[in-house]
Amino acid sequence: MDVFYGGGLINRDFLCKFAPEIKIRVPEHLVKTGVCLINHVKNKIKMKTNKQVSVSFMLAGILFCICLVAANLLETKVFKVWGPVSLTCGFIVFPVSYILNDVIAEVWGYRKARLIIWVGFAMNFFVMALGGIACILPPIEAGADEAFKQVFSFAPQIVVASLIAFIVGSFLNALVMSKMKMADRHKGHFGYHFSMRAILSTLAGESADSLIFFPLAFYLFPLLFLGEPQLPLDVMIGLMITQVVAKTLYEIVVLPLTIQVVKYVKKKEGVDVYDDGISYSAFKISEI
Repeated sequence: MDVFYGGGLINRDFLCKFAPEIKIRVPEHLVKTGVCLINHVKNKIKMKTNKQVSVSFMLAGILFCICLVAANLLETKVFKVWGPVSLTCGFIVFPVSYILNDVIAEVWGYRKARLIIWVGFAMNFFVMALGGIACILPPIEAGADEAFKQVFSFAPQIVVASLIAFIVGSFLNALVMSKMKMADRHKGHFGYHFSMRAILSTLAGESADSLIFFPLAFYLFPLLFLGEPQLPLDVMIGLMITQVVAKTLYEIVVLPLTIQVVKYVKKKEGVDVYDDGISYSAFKISEI
């Protein structure tokens, strides 16, 4: 049986099925303006569903956190690329976190990306804290834990600079992805537009990350607390440029795989979020 409510037609079975679960309360102004109740019900259901997370989203979030933690641990080794060019081994895995950031922002939107970024931040801090505690604990024999300390003893200035750079870079990456996706709506040519979003967001995020991390970790903090920077300015600038270029090229090389992953997840999840009317504040974590 169909009933009229607030000027609109709604199926009673539909209402009975969903109303108790989502506790519908129809505002008085909706009734007075004749807004259809079924639209109100659907909006409530959509808001409730959006606060749930799928298995695919959960797995992407877990992999994101693992990549961040692994990147910090691998940073302790530097490998030679070619001639005077060298990179830390964190380069192997760190760009993957930006690719996952792109996938999450593209499929589930900025709000879900914001949640994952803060979870990654918390897990990163947690592992660093545990590593610091483990390094303080006395070994069985004096000096037996030197190799362990080389991996897990994070210098305070590195920790602070790394976490600040991660937060700023990751949020900038997600913001650029979201804004560009909104601008690209209805333009078609998904492969081309997504590729541009992924490349430019990574370039923005990685640039911000490097511009914050290297000056803080190797110049400003050492200058403040030790009286002199750990790296000459020209060397530091060279490292920053190398990191940004190398990680952006990494993104470009794996783009064909990233595009296929995004298409698969969108099809499997049946979702393709556009961030209409959301808050881009980094601190509204409860809005997912």
